[in-house]
Amino acid sequence: MRSRHDTITAVFDGFYVALVSNLLLVLGCLPLVTLAFTTEAARSWPLYALTAPLCAPGLCAVFAVMSAYSAGESGGVLRTYGRAWRATARPAMLWTAAAMAALVVLAVDARVAWGHRVGALALPVLATLIVLTVATTLLGLVTVAERPTAPLREVARACVYLAVRRWYLTAVSLLVLALLAQILAARPAIALGLAAAPLLYVVWANSRFTMRAALDPPATAPRAPEHHVPATEPGRR
Repeated sequence: MRSRHDTITAVFDGFYVALVSNLLLVLGCLPLVTLAFTTEAARSWPLYALTAPLCAPGLCAVFAVMSAYSAGESGGVLRTYGRAWRATARPAMLWTAAAMAALVVLAVDARVAWGHRVGALALPVLATLIVLTVATTLLGLVTVAERPTAPLREVARACVYLAVRRWYLTAVSLLVLALLAQILAARPAIALGLAAAPLLYVVWANSRFTMRAALDPPATAPRAPEHHVPATEPGRR
Protein backbone atom coordinates (compact mmCIF):
# COMPACT_ATOMS: atom_id res chain seq x y z
CA MET A 1 0.00 0.00 0.00
CA ARG A 2 2.80 2.39 0.85
CA SER A 3 4.57 1.57 -2.42
CA ARG A 4 1.42 2.42 -4.37
CA HIS A 5 1.05 5.70 -2.50
CA ASP A 6 4.68 6.61 -3.24
CA THR A 7 4.16 5.84 -6.94
CA ILE A 8 1.07 8.05 -7.14
CA THR A 9 2.89 10.85 -5.32
CA ALA A 10 5.85 10.59 -7.70
CA VAL A 11 3.53 10.76 -10.72
CA PHE A 12 1.74 13.87 -9.42
CA ASP A 13 5.06 15.48 -8.53
CA GLY A 14 6.28 14.85 -12.06
CA PHE A 15 3.14 16.41 -13.57
CA TYR A 16 3.46 19.39 -11.27
CA VAL A 17 7.12 19.98 -12.13
CA ALA A 18 6.37 19.60 -15.86
CA LEU A 19 3.46 22.05 -15.84
CA VAL A 20 5.26 24.64 -13.74
CA SER A 21 8.39 24.25 -15.88
CA ASN A 22 6.34 24.91 -19.00
CA LEU A 23 4.91 28.07 -17.44
CA LEU A 24 8.32 29.27 -16.29
CA LEU A 25 9.79 28.50 -19.70
CA VAL A 26 7.16 30.65 -21.40
CA LEU A 27 7.77 33.49 -18.95
CA GLY A 28 11.54 33.23 -19.24
CA CYS A 29 11.40 33.12 -23.05
CA LEU A 30 8.58 35.64 -23.38
CA PRO A 31 10.46 37.88 -25.88
CA LEU A 32 10.93 34.96 -28.28
CA VAL A 33 7.39 33.70 -27.70
CA THR A 34 6.04 37.16 -28.51
CA LEU A 35 8.09 37.32 -31.70
CA ALA A 36 6.94 33.84 -32.70
CA PHE A 37 3.28 34.85 -32.48
CA THR A 38 3.60 38.31 -34.01
CA THR A 39 6.23 38.05 -36.74
CA GLU A 40 7.37 35.78 -39.53
CA ALA A 41 10.60 34.01 -38.68
CA ALA A 42 11.99 34.08 -42.23
CA ARG A 43 11.81 37.89 -42.34
CA SER A 44 12.42 38.73 -38.67
CA TRP A 45 15.41 36.47 -38.01
CA PRO A 46 17.63 39.41 -36.94
CA LEU A 47 15.17 40.13 -34.12
CA TYR A 48 15.29 36.47 -33.09
CA ALA A 49 19.09 36.58 -32.99
CA LEU A 50 19.06 39.75 -30.87
CA THR A 51 16.37 38.45 -28.51
CA ALA A 52 17.68 34.92 -27.95
CA PRO A 53 20.36 35.89 -25.37
CA LEU A 54 17.66 37.46 -23.18
CA CYS A 55 15.90 34.10 -22.98
CA ALA A 56 18.99 32.02 -22.19
CA PRO A 57 18.83 32.47 -18.39
CA GLY A 58 15.24 31.21 -18.37
CA LEU A 59 16.23 28.06 -20.24
CA CYS A 60 19.21 27.49 -17.94
CA ALA A 61 16.93 27.94 -14.92
CA VAL A 62 14.52 25.32 -16.31
CA PHE A 63 17.47 22.96 -16.78
CA ALA A 64 18.40 23.61 -13.14
CA VAL A 65 14.85 22.70 -12.09
CA MET A 66 15.13 19.45 -14.04
CA SER A 67 18.48 18.73 -12.42
CA ALA A 68 17.05 19.31 -8.95
CA TYR A 69 14.02 17.14 -9.70
CA SER A 70 16.24 14.35 -11.04
CA ALA A 71 18.39 14.53 -7.91
CA GLY A 72 15.33 14.33 -5.66
CA GLU A 73 15.85 17.76 -4.11
CA SER A 74 12.78 19.33 -2.53
CA GLY A 75 13.71 23.01 -2.45
CA GLY A 76 10.68 24.11 -4.46
CA VAL A 77 10.41 24.66 -8.20
CA LEU A 78 9.98 28.44 -8.03
CA ARG A 79 12.83 28.87 -5.57
CA THR A 80 15.17 26.71 -7.64
CA TYR A 81 14.21 28.57 -10.81
CA GLY A 82 14.76 32.01 -9.28
CA ARG A 83 18.08 31.07 -7.72
CA ALA A 84 19.34 29.52 -10.97
CA TRP A 85 18.13 32.46 -13.07
CA ARG A 86 20.11 34.92 -10.96
CA ALA A 87 23.21 32.72 -10.95
CA THR A 88 23.23 32.03 -14.71
CA ALA A 89 21.96 35.35 -16.10
CA ARG A 90 25.31 36.84 -17.09
CA PRO A 91 27.17 33.73 -18.36
CA ALA A 92 24.10 32.38 -20.17
CA MET A 93 23.49 35.66 -22.02
CA LEU A 94 27.16 36.03 -22.94
CA TRP A 95 27.34 32.43 -24.13
CA THR A 96 24.18 32.71 -26.23
CA ALA A 97 25.17 36.11 -27.66
CA ALA A 98 28.46 34.65 -28.90
CA ALA A 99 26.63 31.66 -30.36
CA MET A 100 24.08 33.86 -32.12
CA ALA A 101 26.86 35.99 -33.61
CA ALA A 102 28.57 32.87 -34.96
CA LEU A 103 25.31 31.51 -36.37
CA VAL A 104 24.49 34.80 -38.10
CA VAL A 105 27.93 34.90 -39.74
CA LEU A 106 27.65 31.29 -40.89
CA ALA A 107 24.10 31.76 -42.17
CA VAL A 108 25.04 34.89 -44.13
CA ASP A 109 28.03 33.09 -45.65
CA ALA A 110 25.79 30.18 -46.64
CA ARG A 111 23.29 32.57 -48.23
CA VAL A 112 26.04 34.26 -50.23
CA ALA A 113 27.50 30.93 -51.39
CA TRP A 114 24.10 29.54 -52.37
CA GLY A 115 23.78 29.23 -56.16
CA HIS A 116 27.46 29.79 -56.86
CA ARG A 117 30.10 27.29 -57.88
CA VAL A 118 31.96 27.75 -54.62
CA GLY A 119 28.82 26.68 -52.79
CA ALA A 120 29.39 23.05 -53.74
CA LEU A 121 32.41 23.06 -51.45
CA ALA A 122 31.47 25.73 -48.94
CA LEU A 123 27.87 24.80 -48.14
CA PRO A 124 28.57 21.34 -46.62
CA VAL A 125 31.29 22.85 -44.45
CA LEU A 126 29.06 25.75 -43.38
CA ALA A 127 26.14 23.41 -42.66
CA THR A 128 28.39 21.23 -40.49
CA LEU A 129 29.63 24.28 -38.60
CA ILE A 130 26.06 25.49 -38.03
CA VAL A 131 25.00 22.12 -36.62
CA LEU A 132 28.11 21.99 -34.44
CA THR A 133 27.45 25.53 -33.18
CA VAL A 134 23.87 24.69 -32.25
CA ALA A 135 24.97 21.51 -30.47
CA THR A 136 27.76 23.33 -28.64
CA THR A 137 25.37 26.09 -27.59
CA LEU A 138 22.93 23.57 -26.15
CA LEU A 139 25.63 21.70 -24.24
CA GLY A 140 26.99 25.00 -22.98
CA LEU A 141 23.63 26.04 -21.56
CA VAL A 142 23.34 22.73 -19.73
CA THR A 143 26.87 23.21 -18.41
CA VAL A 144 26.20 26.79 -17.30
CA ALA A 145 23.08 25.59 -15.48
CA GLU A 146 25.25 23.13 -13.56
CA ARG A 147 28.38 25.31 -13.17
CA PRO A 148 27.46 29.01 -13.45
CA THR A 149 30.94 30.15 -12.42
CA ALA A 150 32.86 28.01 -14.92
CA PRO A 151 35.03 30.01 -17.38
CA LEU A 152 33.24 30.19 -20.73
CA ARG A 153 36.45 29.45 -22.63
CA GLU A 154 36.82 26.13 -20.85
CA VAL A 155 33.12 25.45 -21.32
CA ALA A 156 33.49 26.02 -25.06
CA ARG A 157 36.46 23.65 -25.35
CA ALA A 158 34.72 20.88 -23.43
CA CYS A 159 31.43 21.28 -25.31
CA VAL A 160 32.99 21.24 -28.79
CA TYR A 161 35.11 18.20 -27.94
CA LEU A 162 32.30 16.19 -26.34
CA ALA A 163 29.72 17.19 -28.97
CA VAL A 164 31.96 15.68 -31.65
CA ARG A 165 33.17 12.70 -29.63
CA ARG A 166 29.65 11.69 -28.60
CA TRP A 167 28.03 12.65 -31.88
CA TYR A 168 25.29 10.03 -31.54
CA LEU A 169 24.04 11.69 -28.34
CA THR A 170 24.31 15.09 -30.00
CA ALA A 171 22.21 13.82 -32.89
CA VAL A 172 19.50 12.59 -30.52
CA SER A 173 19.31 15.96 -28.76
CA LEU A 174 19.07 17.83 -32.05
CA LEU A 175 16.34 15.49 -33.31
CA VAL A 176 14.31 16.06 -30.14
CA LEU A 177 14.75 19.83 -30.52
CA ALA A 178 13.62 19.57 -34.15
CA LEU A 179 10.54 17.64 -33.01
CA LEU A 180 9.76 20.34 -30.46
CA ALA A 181 10.15 23.03 -33.15
CA GLN A 182 7.74 21.17 -35.43
CA ILE A 183 5.15 20.83 -32.68
CA LEU A 184 5.61 24.51 -31.83
CA ALA A 185 5.04 25.52 -35.45
CA ALA A 186 1.97 23.31 -35.85
CA ARG A 187 0.39 23.44 -32.37
CA PRO A 188 1.88 26.26 -30.27
CA ALA A 189 -0.49 25.78 -27.34
CA ILE A 190 0.26 22.06 -27.06
CA ALA A 191 3.99 22.65 -27.44
CA LEU A 192 4.20 25.36 -24.78
CA GLY A 193 1.61 23.91 -22.44
CA LEU A 194 2.41 20.20 -22.50
CA ALA A 195 5.22 19.02 -24.76
CA ALA A 196 8.03 21.48 -23.98
CA ALA A 197 9.03 20.23 -20.53
CA PRO A 198 9.08 16.47 -21.32
CA LEU A 199 11.02 16.96 -24.54
CA LEU A 200 13.45 19.40 -22.94
CA TYR A 201 13.93 16.94 -20.10
CA VAL A 202 15.06 14.36 -22.67
CA VAL A 203 17.42 16.95 -24.16
CA TRP A 204 18.73 17.92 -20.72
CA ALA A 205 19.27 14.30 -19.61
CA ASN A 206 21.01 13.44 -22.87
CA SER A 207 23.20 16.56 -22.74
CA ARG A 208 23.97 16.00 -19.06
CA PHE A 209 25.15 12.49 -19.86
CA THR A 210 27.26 13.86 -22.72
CA MET A 211 28.94 16.36 -20.40
CA ARG A 212 29.32 13.92 -17.53
CA ALA A 213 33.07 13.68 -17.95
CA ALA A 214 33.42 17.45 -17.59
CA LEU A 215 30.78 18.06 -14.92
CA ASP A 216 31.34 15.16 -12.54
CA PRO A 217 34.61 15.26 -10.64
CA PRO A 218 36.70 12.10 -10.96
CA ALA A 219 36.33 9.70 -8.11
CA THR A 220 39.29 9.77 -5.82
CA ALA A 221 41.02 6.47 -5.25
CA PRO A 222 40.78 5.17 -1.70
CA ARG A 223 43.89 5.74 0.33
CA ALA A 224 45.88 2.67 1.17
CA PRO A 225 46.12 1.95 4.87
CA GLU A 226 49.31 3.18 6.39
CA HIS A 227 51.62 0.53 7.79
CA HIS A 228 53.57 1.69 10.81
CA VAL A 229 56.84 -0.05 11.41
CA PRO A 230 57.16 -0.61 15.15
CA ALA A 231 60.14 1.03 16.70
CA THR A 232 62.90 -1.30 17.84
CA GLU A 233 63.19 -1.49 21.55
CA PRO A 234 66.52 -0.47 23.04
CA GLY A 235 68.82 -3.38 23.43
CA ARG A 236 67.07 -5.48 20.76
CA ARG A 237 67.89 -6.04 17.14
